[in-house]
Amino acid sequence: MIDKNLIKFIKKIYRDERVIPLHVPYFNEKENEYVSDTIKSTFVSSVGQYVNDFEDKIAECLNVPSGRVICTVNGTSALTAVLTSFGVGYGDIVITQSLSFVATSNAIASVGATPAFVDVNAGDMGLSLDSLIGFLHKYCVMKDGRTFLKESNKPVKALVPMHTFGLVTNIDEIKNLCTEWGIFLIEDAAESLGSTLNGQHAGTFGDAAIISFNGNKIITTGGGGAIVCGTDELARKVRHITTTGKRPHKWEYYHDEFAYNFRLPNLNAALGCAQIEKLEELILMKRNLAKGYQQFFANTELVFKSESDTCVSNYWLNTVECQSFEQRESLLIALNDAGILARPVWQPLHTLPMYKHCISAELPNTEHLGMVLLNLPSSVSL
Repeated sequence: MIDKNLIKFIKKIYRDERVIPLHVPYFNEKENEYVSDTIKSTFVSSVGQYVNDFEDKIAECLNVPSGRVICTVNGTSALTAVLTSFGVGYGDIVITQSLSFVATSNAIASVGATPAFVDVNAGDMGLSLDSLIGFLHKYCVMKDGRTFLKESNKPVKALVPMHTFGLVTNIDEIKNLCTEWGIFLIEDAAESLGSTLNGQHAGTFGDAAIISFNGNKIITTGGGGAIVCGTDELARKVRHITTTGKRPHKWEYYHDEFAYNFRLPNLNAALGCAQIEKLEELILMKRNLAKGYQQFFANTELVFKSESDTCVSNYWLNTVECQSFEQRESLLIALNDAGILARPVWQPLHTLPMYKHCISAELPNTEHLGMVLLNLPSSVSL
């Protein structure tokens, strides 16, 4: 019966649309205005005022100093550039969570490092502090203020926790642990722009963070990402690495290190400027949608994944925990047959063929949630 009632509820929210996607962007005339202005200017590539303006607007939104946000072509490139900036490379280990989008581990692997997996919390689905502590004490040792795997002596350079679906995990406690073990903390805030923990924005706790502006995120640049840097020095380094390592000069082309062309085009940044101007409005609408879902599931056997008392979530994707794998599959079939494009959570990364060999903690929450989580349509408007 839950499937029929849920179909009616979602159809009512989205005005009985024939096909209801999982998440679509929300545009109005500002996007047309700014993008058209960029085209008229002819500065549609990596040089243009909208790139500077978008970086400043992100910094203002997150309450970080101007100049510490660098925009990139996508979130994966942002994470790749940050890892490179911290000297992460071949033979290094980067700890992350297995319940995550594959881009997290792909970025780690792309710089030659190897991911190591820890579990997530059963509630907010973010990286588990207890699992991390257990992993460090079981598999790692400290030498001269740095952390290494006991058996292979490979350096453990960084930790990449993700704020899953916009719910901010206990990142402040994780930060303290990283400081204790001499590990860089890079927040994967791809999904959590506008979410806060104790009033502080996701993406501002670590040594650095990355954000995604893919077409399905709370705001979009079509494709795009951003790096949030904890220091001015790191920001200068990241900006150099994402602009092909080119030394500034009026006409000379001189590149002083291996680097990337990860710059966000001005055309995409124009779209982002229009989008971020309505971020507060979008978050309000998404929180109202989440409230409706929460009320609907209150008297059912499914558990709506809600924010904690200290978190204010952007509720990027509304998520429920089913009682079993069979129940989730049944709901997926019923919803998609009705034109409601609900989706399961990602396949846990430690189960994928390219990452099966990676060292990992015990992952009971990851393996359970991987079978029972269901994402529901979360667009603010269609």
